Amino acid sequence: MPSQAERLAIVETKVVNIEDKIDAIKVDVKDLHDCLDNTRDLLDAKLDQMMLEYRENRDRYYQVLEDNKTDAELAHASLAAKISNLEKLKIKVTIGVVAVIAFIAGTGYLTLEQIAKIVVKLS
Repeated sequence: MPSQAERLAIVETKVVNIEDKIDAIKVDVKDLHDCLDNTRDLLDAKLDQMMLEYRENRDRYYQVLEDNKTDAELAHASLAAKISNLEKLKIKVTIGVVAVIAFIAGTGYLTLEQIAKIVVKLS
């Protein structure tokens, strides 16, 4: 069995080893803290840069969107005018055809039966 002095020397050696390990852990914690500080600073700078880019691109995006909206509104107005003109032409042609058919029926040149056959063929 080891003597009391030997046991004390073993305990002292263990305490010194523990202190060395604690010092190494302190250094590791300090390095980790510095790394986290650097990461925070880098992330902050990157987020600021991204925010600036977002603000610049946002304005351009909304400008393009507004331009496209204006172009679409002009195209829709043009199509609406064309459709309106076509509907007016259709009404005029329909009235003209009805007038011709009424005139033909009134003069007795064609019978109602013959007119009905022509209308069926046209439709």
